[in-house]
Amino acid sequence: MTTTLRNKLKKLPAARRKKINKRAKELIAEEMTLRDLRKALELTQADLSSKLHMKQEAISRLERRSDLLLSTLISYIEAMGGELNITAKFPHRPPVKVTGFEDIGLKNAS
Repeated sequence: MTTTLRNKLKKLPAARRKKINKRAKELIAEEMTLRDLRKALELTQADLSSKLHMKQEAISRLERRSDLLLSTLISYIEAMGGELNITAKFPHRPPVKVTGFEDIGLKNAS
């Protein structure tokens, strides 16, 4: 008889299932596309298009791009209520937060 992961999880104590679900969400959140992030925040492309004063089709194209202007990415993240942080990672030293982009986003666009 085959046992599925779902069946195994059902047999675990509730506290253990909760801990597994929490960790799974953390791992999933570590890598998301812009589309995945928008959906996780329960926002539609129409929601963002109105906040960014863009057509919905432009949001769709933006989410499929792999190369964006930094100002576009900052605006997109801020429209979702977030803040973009850029960290440079190097071998043999701790990560460094790159700063100096504070004036690019929506905060100062008004």
